[in-house]
Amino acid sequence: MTDIRIVREYPHPPAKVWRALTDPALLALWTMRPEGFSVDVGTRFKFVAKPQPGWRGFVECEVLEAEAPSRLRYSWVGDEKGKATYVTYSLEPITGGTRLVFEHTGFTGLGGFMLAKVMMGPGWRKMLDKALAAVLADVDDDGQLRPGSTLKPKFERAA
Repeated sequence: MTDIRIVREYPHPPAKVWRALTDPALLALWTMRPEGFSVDVGTRFKFVAKPQPGWRGFVECEVLEAEAPSRLRYSWVGDEKGKATYVTYSLEPITGGTRLVFEHTGFTGLGGFMLAKVMMGPGWRKMLDKALAAVLADVDDDGQLRPGSTLKPKFERAA
C-alpha cells in the first residue's frame, strides 16, 4: 500500500488551523469547493473542481472522525469505480503554533502508487505549503478574511 504523509508547522494556534480545515468558506480558498460539508461524523459531502480528462470533477467523501481542534478524518472516493482512500488531519499545539500531520492513505497497486506519488502527493504538498499557508496568513483569529485580502475560491460554482 502507498500512503502520503506530510508534516507542516504553521505559526498559528490550533483553533485557527482547525477553522481553515473545517469552515467551508475557508476550505474553498485553498482546496476544492466543498458541497454539503460539516464536521458531523456521518456527513456525506463532495469536493468539486473542474473536470479533467479521466476525472469527473468531484470527490465523494464521508466524515469518519472529528475531534475539534485536533483530528479530522474522512473517506475519499475520486471516481465511480474507485476504492475509498482516507484523508486525516492531526493537529498538535507546539511552541509558537501548530504541527499539522496530513495523511492520505489506502492507495493500492501500481495505479495507486502512481496516483499517490506522481499526482496527489505533489498536489497536497503545494496546497499545504502555499494555499493553506496563505489562507492562514490572511484570516484573522475570528475566521474572517483580513481587509484587502486577494484570496478567492479556487473553483467557483458553475453559473
